[in-house]
Amino acid sequence: MNKIAIIILNYNSHQNTVECIKSVKKLKKTNYQLEIIVIDNNSQDNSKEILQNINGITYIESDKNLGYAGGNNLGIKLALKKECQYLLIINNDTIVDKNLLVYLLINSIKADIIAPKIYFAPGNEFHKDRYMQENLGKVIWFAGGKIDWNNIMGIHIGVDEVDTGQFNKKREIDFATGACMFISRKVFEKIGQFDEKYFLYLEDMDFSYRAKKAGFKILFEPKAVIWHKNAQSAGGSGSNLQDYYITRNRLLFAFKFAKLKTKLAVLKQAILQIKNKTKRQALFDFLTMKFYGRNN
Repeated sequence: MNKIAIIILNYNSHQNTVECIKSVKKLKKTNYQLEIIVIDNNSQDNSKEILQNINGITYIESDKNLGYAGGNNLGIKLALKKECQYLLIINNDTIVDKNLLVYLLINSIKADIIAPKIYFAPGNEFHKDRYMQENLGKVIWFAGGKIDWNNIMGIHIGVDEVDTGQFNKKREIDFATGACMFISRKVFEKIGQFDEKYFLYLEDMDFSYRAKKAGFKILFEPKAVIWHKNAQSAGGSGSNLQDYYITRNRLLFAFKFAKLKTKLAVLKQAILQIKNKTKRQALFDFLTMKFYGRNN
């Protein structure tokens, strides 16, 4: 019997995590055993007291905030130790469709990493006034990922579009988003886990690119669906925290994988933004190789 681990990382957001776990427990099961692993990333609220008392999960507590990459790596290591054949990594601010695993498993013989179609959770859209009431819950957040190598950015295909079936064809993509990625254990065995230097943001693009370089296939499966509340644990879109990590991590990704011309272009752009205090700190930390969390 296949064993699947569902890995959920919590940081000061137990209400979202509890809602996520409730939706995960409603997943349709076929011929597999489910292991729900919840990691608390050294939350400073009362998350620990609440999460460790939830039945039906394996709870891990980190003694410091390891970021998205390090926190999820704790869960990945445990899942591999427990001999799980597949790992589903999902953000705690997501709600999953009950048929999610059914469609992901169907494609597991075709691809090694599979990404679902992801909608904004109703009321969490970037442009809330743009949509009619009946469209809420059908506004796309992710319908596949494409790497923009000129700008070193991960592009979410279909973002902000109302789903009318325009992305209903499964296809190979550049990267799967860390909000939800279904991964065969053989990928981790060959390329390792998330690069913890990223701490937060772009670690999913890094992982996906390393996987593709190693010969693994990444597939978008539109019948697999989740809803995402979007940047709940990172201060929201456009926050200083997000600006810092994206600025620093674009440089990290570029200098790991991009051509020299692109490396220089990304570095030049960062230098031109040094009047911005947050982005100046990000550039300084990259140049001095200060990775992981900002307070490490």
